[in-house]
Amino acid sequence: MTQAAQIGDAVSAIDTPALVLDLDAMERNIARMAAFARQHGVRWRPHAKMHKCAALAQRLVAAGAVGACVQKTSEAEALAAAGVQDLYISNEVIAPAKLARVARLARSLQQRGGRLAIAADSHEGVDRLAAALAGAQDAIDVFVEIDVGQGRCGLPPGPEAAQLALRIAAVPALRFAGLQAYHGKAQHLRGADERRSAIAAALQLVRDTLAAFAPAGLAVPLVTGAGTGTMVHEAGSGIYGELQSGSFLFMDAEYAGNQADPAQPVFEHALFVKSQVVSRSARHAVCDAGHKSHAIDSGLPLVHRPDPGDGGGEAPWRYANGGDEHGLLHADDGQALPALGQTVWLIPGHCDPTVNLHDTLVGVRGGLVQGEVAELLRVDARGALT
Repeated sequence: MTQAAQIGDAVSAIDTPALVLDLDAMERNIARMAAFARQHGVRWRPHAKMHKCAALAQRLVAAGAVGACVQKTSEAEALAAAGVQDLYISNEVIAPAKLARVARLARSLQQRGGRLAIAADSHEGVDRLAAALAGAQDAIDVFVEIDVGQGRCGLPPGPEAAQLALRIAAVPALRFAGLQAYHGKAQHLRGADERRSAIAAALQLVRDTLAAFAPAGLAVPLVTGAGTGTMVHEAGSGIYGELQSGSFLFMDAEYAGNQADPAQPVFEHALFVKSQVVSRSARHAVCDAGHKSHAIDSGLPLVHRPDPGDGGGEAPWRYANGGDEHGLLHADDGQALPALGQTVWLIPGHCDPTVNLHDTLVGVRGGLVQGEVAELLRVDARGALT
């Protein structure tokens, strides 16, 4: 397969469309996240379902992260095969065939000094996991997931969670590790006050659940959860000990729509789709980056205008649906359309599924105007859906 670029190429030479990572901006984001976690005395375990790249997972660990979250067994397998040592499948796994893979992966990681954790929200799920791990020499960590507002997986907060934790603790191959309490819907509530209110309600549900553990005589070692949009509240709660924020690394157009919270670090856009104008009319220009190059589940991309130095801003063009291979660019009032052959930079609406459309992240240093290609980062878990 032809690569979009080679190391040492000027940014201008990167073929289009290509998924380009501004390494300088990304590293500033990492430094801000690491400082935030230290300031609040919490662990951070960034979600690798966003970047799907073992090299980036290891870079985050080198900066202070304790490991990586994933959502799928195959994501964990792909990252472990590429050297990631500490993985948490923050999702339920029920199918016996998948649980057999979980057991093999747990053994493999343990043999090289690593560890695997997983979430559960049902007695049947725990029983199936216990059967898959029967005879294992080392226990794996299991988190009980509670629903704190996402409305997806998870037990109702309260006594049911404590009962499931007791079931886990009774199995020699399993170790109760704490609570999984992630409020995904709160991440993209636009107003800062809305997000604060949503997490305040979630925190009360976690408190209620912790209170239900007291009669059971079982300690809760850790509460884990949080995302980039709300982490300031979980980190300052005194309840959460671990943050799972992942999108801070790249940011996307969806997060750009959130009202900033003054207490939250400012993270920069670091992920872009490089495209080129291939056609032009009096009404619009057409670029070569359609929906096969970026996800649209969270809306269409923003058009970015890079500066020669750090930063940049929104370009005076609006991206519209042009189909699988094309994007339509419309100019704001009084602005000229981009010229034929001109480079157009897009900020994807949603970074996670956008990354999953690409084999490689083209890492550049020195900016999007005068920089050059410094790394080609493999998307190790691309297509890891099982």
